[in-house]
Amino acid sequence: MDNATCYAVYKGYCLVCSAEEDGTLHGRIDGIRDIVTFHAATPEALQIAFEEAVEDYLAVCQESCLPPDVPA
Repeated sequence: MDNATCYAVYKGYCLVCSAEEDGTLHGRIDGIRDIVTFHAATPEALQIAFEEAVEDYLAVCQESCLPPDVPA
């Protein structure tokens, strides 16, 4: 997903996504070293999955005593 377009921003993190032939939407948090991905059937559900993924990422970083990557 080089030169990806940021479709949404949540807490400073950028959502980039792609669609499969079957219509499934795949997203990832862009601009961080960790790989955080998620999928959904609709754009609305993808937005919710994105926000949940950001919250989970921040929680895991906090529980692990590691600073989360700050998006560029």
